[in-house]
Amino acid sequence: MKIQFMTTSGCHLCEQAYQMVQYLLHNEPALAKKISLEVVEISSDDELVEIYGIRIPVLVRNRDELGWPFELQDLRSWLVS
Repeated sequence: MKIQFMTTSGCHLCEQAYQMVQYLLHNEPALAKKISLEVVEISSDDELVEIYGIRIPVLVRNRDELGWPFELQDLRSWLVS
């Protein structure tokens, strides 16, 4: 399953969210096997900045989104749903 991680350089909330994702993928190998994570730098695309600029970090799967704030359990539940 492809998950896009919408982020931009210097975003401390994005860094926190990314660490949470990495923690889950490192500690849950079965989950990690199912997920392909693509980090998307939104600043290079005006359309993405318009959509996500004030909302990042946001995880996107197909048309489903998980936006900040979220806790580790929220993230895990969203990833396995």
